[in-house]
Parts: sequence; C-alpha cells; structure tokens
Amino acid sequence: MQFFGRIKDIQPAGIDGVIIYFHGDTLTEKNEAVQAMARGLKGRRLSWIKSLIAGYDSLLVLFDLQRADTHLVYRTLRQTSPREATQDEHSHYELPVLYGATGADDLAVISDKTGLSKADIISLHANQTFKVFTVGFSPGFAYMGELDEALRCPRLASPRKKVPAGAVAIADRQTAVYPNASPGGWNLLGRCPLPLFKADGSHPVTLRAGDTVTFTEIDEATFKELSDSHG
Repeated sequence: MQFFGRIKDIQPAGIDGVIIYFHGDTLTEKNEAVQAMARGLKGRRLSWIKSLIAGYDSLLVLFDLQRADTHLVYRTLRQTSPREATQDEHSHYELPVLYGATGADDLAVISDKTGLSKADIISLHANQTFKVFTVGFSPGFAYMGELDEALRCPRLASPRKKVPAGAVAIADRQTAVYPNASPGGWNLLGRCPLPLFKADGSHPVTLRAGDTVTFTEIDEATFKELSDSHG
C-alpha cells in the first residue's frame, strides 16, 4: 500500500490498457518509480499482462481482455511491491564522443545559451552518469538524464531536417545519441562512433530503460579508428 501512494493517477488506455502516472520531485525520481513498478509486475509473471511500456513518468500496462479487466489491474497494483534492479538486469555503457565533431557542433550556440565555456560544457557532460529513462522517437533513441542544471538548454526553434547518425545531443535537462540519421531539434555536442542500433542483429537496440551511461571524450584519430572498426 505504501508504494501505491507513489502513483499520481491511473487512466484508461483503450479497452485493454491502463496508463499509470507517478509522483516524484524530479524526473529521475518519477522514472525510478516507473521502473520499480515495472520490475515488480514482471516478477509476478502474470499471464494476463501482454506488455509493459515504460515512459518518463508513466507505465502503460496492456492486458488480455479474456483474462483481466481494469478492476483486476487496480487490485494487482495495490498488491505489487516495487523491486530494485539486480546487478545483472541493467548494463552500464561508456560511450566515446568526439566533441565538436564536424557536422555535429553546436558548442558555440550552447555556450551562448548557457553562458558556459566550451570546455565547461564538455566537462559537465563527460563527468556525469546518466540513466536511460525511456527509448523512443526512433529505434534505439534513448532519452537520458538528468543534465546538470547549468547545462539546461532549450531545443532549437526550428528542427534540422537531418542530424547525422551518432550525434550526441542535449535538450532541456536530457541527453541522447541519434542512432540513425534523422530530423531533430536538439543541440549537438559531437559524435559517438559506436553504432547503437543494428537492424539486422539479434539485439538491435543497445540502450534500454534502466541502463546507465557515461560519455568519455576522445580525439579525432580515435574517433576515426573506432568508426572504421565498427563500420
């Protein structure tokens, strides 16, 4: 019952789903509640749950109409204890970044927006561990946070038509890596040479909700070497 108090609201999502919103002082706290509830529900191995889809501050529960209804979902939530992640459930990744890479260099723009020097921008981004809140927008695009408050940066007024694959970006208090070339309105810090989405692999998406990431600065020679080895 104590954890049920962390739930802010529950709304229907079609005839076979409910979406649960969580309380928290920060986005990180809300997302931790989302992940804990998702782990708790998964651990119960309930045959009527078809899918659990985690968002920033919400959890979508899709259920089998032949086996359950919203009343059962509510009762189950009251009876489910949140569960902390075990060491082997989530992974930690160190992603190399060529900051200021050609075609992905908004450092001067970010400096104007934040008042930070380019060196300070890189230092703040590269010396923090980020948590993957959710994955969406495009395959493998992981929303991570939260950025240091000093690095908070609004999205571009007009999104670009094409952002290069591997572009490392920030917006508001989040950071991400564009896994594929796509439109985008985030501020670009540089590029990561490692592929984060492989359509032909058995595990196409590298980063998953609950994983943690740190970014490390590399030089151009290392970037080229890593790009060539993973090309």
